[in-house]
Amino acid sequence: RGLMKKHFFAVIFAFSSIILPPAFLAAQNSISYKGSGNYTFTERTDLRRYDNGKYTGLLSREIRSFIVQKENLYDGNFYVWQETRRNMQRQLPGINDAIPSVFKIASDGTFTMIQDNGYPTFRSFPCYPQQKISKGEKWTASSVRVVDPMNTGEFTRIPFTAEYTYLKDDVYNGTEVYIVSAKWATRYGFLSAAEVPADTEGDPLLDRATGSHSATIAISKESGAALVVRDTVDESFFYKDGRKVDFKGTISLFTNYPPAVDRKKIITSVKKEKLPPAEVPVEETPAGLKISIKNLQFKPDSDQLLESEKERLDKIASVLLNAKDSSFLVEGHTASTGNPSGEMSLSIKRARAIASELSKRGIPAEKFICKGWGATKPIADNSTPEGMAQNRRVEITILE
Repeated sequence: RGLMKKHFFAVIFAFSSIILPPAFLAAQNSISYKGSGNYTFTERTDLRRYDNGKYTGLLSREIRSFIVQKENLYDGNFYVWQETRRNMQRQLPGINDAIPSVFKIASDGTFTMIQDNGYPTFRSFPCYPQQKISKGEKWTASSVRVVDPMNTGEFTRIPFTAEYTYLKDDVYNGTEVYIVSAKWATRYGFLSAAEVPADTEGDPLLDRATGSHSATIAISKESGAALVVRDTVDESFFYKDGRKVDFKGTISLFTNYPPAVDRKKIITSVKKEKLPPAEVPVEETPAGLKISIKNLQFKPDSDQLLESEKERLDKIASVLLNAKDSSFLVEGHTASTGNPSGEMSLSIKRARAIASELSKRGIPAEKFICKGWGATKPIADNSTPEGMAQNRRVEITILE
């Protein structure tokens, strides 16, 4: 009889386990990157800096970017505003020069860099598990962080392996998110097989680096984009000349989506200002509405605009003020004169000159991202004066 009773309770337990409602079972979720269209990405750094053990100030840096999705590629324009401040003195941001970057993002968050100029600094981070997971479960994945501790333009790529934990579900700015933690160690420049080898293309003076990171991440359930990352940092960088630099503080990453632009309003404004379509054409692009200013009149081999262009820029500014919440990509182009390096430099200067003139007309300077193409993107035959005049242009894209 005792044996029958044991069998009876075993059957009841098994049956009850089968019919338990889903709320009593560990829910599993699949986290993956699905793409999110055009977006802005900001890296905000607030780190206390110590040189050879002595506090030298608070390093505040903001890397901003506008990233355009083009089929399976992401085409980004990054720009950097950086300062080390003491006594709370700050400078205002101004017109920004673009740093191009092109990359792919796989469904698990893994990056493949196509054009690499040092940005973004976090790559393949966060990285997602291949299998479904439940709250409390962990996984590990490899990522890369790009550093330039001395701000010399010498970028060093440091691989790291992060341990992730799925903490909970939440809502961030009205969006349903997964909350995930990530922890990892900075280990660079050590010779043992267990450590990360040196970056042969990195800063040759950087000898080694150590440190720790602890981050909390909010991941959009819909797109898989990391909407916000807050990373607590404690790192040390050692140089071959004996210098040591320590950083302690936070790095925050933000993904946002640009405001929609009333394209009809912009086109109506162009017509209202009587800007001839042949001289100021407007076209739709993946990055947003693009306004081209053809045959710009500068002093020869200079970025100084002729007085005759002032009225046209007044009208262009009036049009752009209809998208005052947007950012603007200003791209300079020159005619070909057989001097590629000079053409590139001049095209950047002319893009900045136009942005500067527009900022005098009521558009905040920090809204402009400037880029030069030299004579690499002609739109007309460069062998004729008429064609050269068309190629000598500046394009302004209202980013959205």
